Amino acid sequence: MKVAVMTGIGQIEYIEAAMPVPKDDEVLVKLEYVGICGSDLHYYENGRIGDYIVEPPFVLGHEPGGIVAEIGKNVTHLKVGDKVALEPGKTCGTCRFCREGKYNLCQDVIFFATPPVDGVFQEYVAHKAALCFKLPDNVSTLEGALIEPLAVGFHAAGQGDAHVGQSAIVFGAGCIGLVTMLALKARGVTNIVVVDIMQKRLEKALELGAEAVINSAEEDVSVRSRELTAGEGFDLAIETAGMEITASQCIQVVRKGSAIVLVGYGKSGMMNLPMSLALDKEVTFKTVFRYRHLYPTAIEAVASGKVNLTGIVTHQFDFEHVQEAMDHCVKDKSNIVKAVIKFS
Repeated sequence: MKVAVMTGIGQIEYIEAAMPVPKDDEVLVKLEYVGICGSDLHYYENGRIGDYIVEPPFVLGHEPGGIVAEIGKNVTHLKVGDKVALEPGKTCGTCRFCREGKYNLCQDVIFFATPPVDGVFQEYVAHKAALCFKLPDNVSTLEGALIEPLAVGFHAAGQGDAHVGQSAIVFGAGCIGLVTMLALKARGVTNIVVVDIMQKRLEKALELGAEAVINSAEEDVSVRSRELTAGEGFDLAIETAGMEITASQCIQVVRKGSAIVLVGYGKSGMMNLPMSLALDKEVTFKTVFRYRHLYPTAIEAVASGKVNLTGIVTHQFDFEHVQEAMDHCVKDKSNIVKAVIKFS
């Protein structure tokens, strides 16, 4: 099979590799779509994210959807030809976090495209069958590839206990910000405001159902937020941009007794925040690391029509042009909301 390999910063080359052979509890999946995540772009541009350092050759990509091509002898819930979304993290199953059901916190997780584990910019992958979720007939493999970021959005909404009757503000209108908005809508929140500095992303947010948007490059977020909430502030704020300024704005624009969910990662990992204001408002902070037990929820939300996942995709690139895709995403961030790799 053909594999797109990162051979250096900003460099992709193709190699021929042996076809994976599924173990007894695995399935072989022919990939049809793989999303390009912000983490893929960070590794491609910088060669690292925090302590995770790329040592080429390395394969990017962790948002896969495809077709089952072969099954291991112990697999009973899937058959050849089934469409599947692949949850990319295999955990140990025995540590305290796994036993408590918080498997996303497992320290021994093996996660696609997280160094030193290769990702799935390749034609086939063998993966644990329990982590391959069958897609209903009306859900495409393109949508299957987007279940991974949508699960992050649902985890963020869940951490904020999002529910009917709330007002919410989402900082960042990239992929994670938009899927978080969609997850909020699926949980019954209708009054959602999205903040960003890129107008095309804000237009996409409106297209997907935001009640209002704020271009923070042109408007004062605090002033506009007071106008939109009749001076009271939002019930829930979710920060997906990973910026100190937007995290501070979360504290400024929520009402007393509200919740703030932090999703985005900043470059330095450090932030100075107006904690006196947070204390005065008795704000509850929650954070997000990936997701847990949410693939079925995300798939059902798409199948039932509660979430329009394909609406976030602005660009598709053929697998033969991964280098072009990555370069385009790096250079045109203001126009590309979500790009995917399509396999023939």
